[in-house]
Amino acid sequence: MTELSRQVLDRSQCLVIKIGSALLVDERGLRRDWLSGLADDVAWLRSQGKQVVLVSSGSIALGRRQMGLPRGPLPLDEAQAAAAVGQISLAQAYADELARRGLSAGQVLVTLEDSRVRSRYLNSRATLGALLDHGVVPIVNENDTVATDEIRFGDNDRLAAQIALTCGADCLILLSDVDGLYTADPRHDPAAQHLARIDSITPEIEALAGDPGPDAKGGMRTKLMAARTAMQAGAAMAIMRGDTLRPVSALREGARTTWFVGTETPKSARKKWIAGMKPQGRVTIDDGAQAALARGRSLLAAGVTGVEGHFGRGECVEVVHRGRVLAHGLCSYGSAQARQVAGLHSDEIARLLGEPPRAAFINRDNLAL
Repeated sequence: MTELSRQVLDRSQCLVIKIGSALLVDERGLRRDWLSGLADDVAWLRSQGKQVVLVSSGSIALGRRQMGLPRGPLPLDEAQAAAAVGQISLAQAYADELARRGLSAGQVLVTLEDSRVRSRYLNSRATLGALLDHGVVPIVNENDTVATDEIRFGDNDRLAAQIALTCGADCLILLSDVDGLYTADPRHDPAAQHLARIDSITPEIEALAGDPGPDAKGGMRTKLMAARTAMQAGAAMAIMRGDTLRPVSALREGARTTWFVGTETPKSARKKWIAGMKPQGRVTIDDGAQAALARGRSLLAAGVTGVEGHFGRGECVEVVHRGRVLAHGLCSYGSAQARQVAGLHSDEIARLLGEPPRAAFINRDNLAL
């Protein structure tokens, strides 16, 4: 497994690492030594030119200690209050540890609505992309101060998988209290065999997850749900024990894990998804824009000569040159604004809209030629 772990980690350009509360917080408070080791791993990954996103629990666990709240389930209002208090300490701890290694942290709080509502998903994707492009390490957590059951992901395994999809990550690492998937529960069956690699999630694999129990939020079932999301998006996913001081280094050196390995890259999976979408409109482009697309560039508004149809921001449109469909793409503007900015340069768009223009009419990552 050492070879597979190194191959996946070395080729990945964007990694999402999920951290559970039990790894960060114990009965004495924040585990600074563990957090310091994780920060060392993040700094090493960044030194290799890789982008890193941390999906971290811990705000409620920290906040309840600071507020003197009892153990056990909390009423919703007290849990939200604990999250509000703990989130400050959690974010500051990450910022301090990363700053000591010359890195900047950015806090991103989300709810399920940020993936369900198209405009909010696009804003989340754009924000994460901008943070990563500027070398910032996003620290993502569910917004427990406002989230109720109706708008919760429910567990950070699913949240981490959604974040991996949103930012186009190559690799998702779930730091857990187990070292992977077994043929049976190893706590009760000494004959249970560890599964080192899963290439597809079949009904037989799903059956191995068992029942997480009536009071459990996560368990292996939600990890398999996360794996399915990650693999569909072209990302590999690892389940491993996270309690060692430098978990990513341990993974690279052969720590026991289960890898879920898909057959596609995030980019190819996304391009296939876009190519298969039904276009809601059409944009025509000039010769200069066609040449730019052929070189792998984004489509700029200046190269757009016409807009047809009615579509919202982020919806699929055909890109046409001289009557020939060249591509499908997700437009950065809704149809009304697209007609306004077509043919204009950035400074003209800024004057027209009274706000900074979007980086591209259709970003190259959102184009399937």
